[in-house]
Amino acid sequence: MNPTRYLATALLVLAGVYVAWALQHPHPLAGLLAFAAPPALLAIGALRTWPRIGFIASVFALLWFSHGVMLLWADPAARGWAATETLLALVVIHAACLPGYRARRTKRQEQQ
Repeated sequence: MNPTRYLATALLVLAGVYVAWALQHPHPLAGLLAFAAPPALLAIGALRTWPRIGFIASVFALLWFSHGVMLLWADPAARGWAATETLLALVVIHAACLPGYRARRTKRQEQQ
């Protein structure tokens, strides 16, 4: 799987988790707009290979990671959702960094 599809898949899975999580709340529209829409839009951008989409997704993933860790500590009822959110945020960061890792490895191999 290439890094672009890996990033898009991770973002779509995260958006799906947010949709399922938001539908359990009394005001699901707020959760859908605030949490599910950004990763879905970023996944579309990743599939269209927009420049800098990996960087933007990583910045958002840092926010999602922080939100997940905060909920892990603060809300025992949401620990499963928060752990999933935290893990998927790390997967998004990993997927966004893969092109840079591969470029660095290729450059090192060419220098040797």
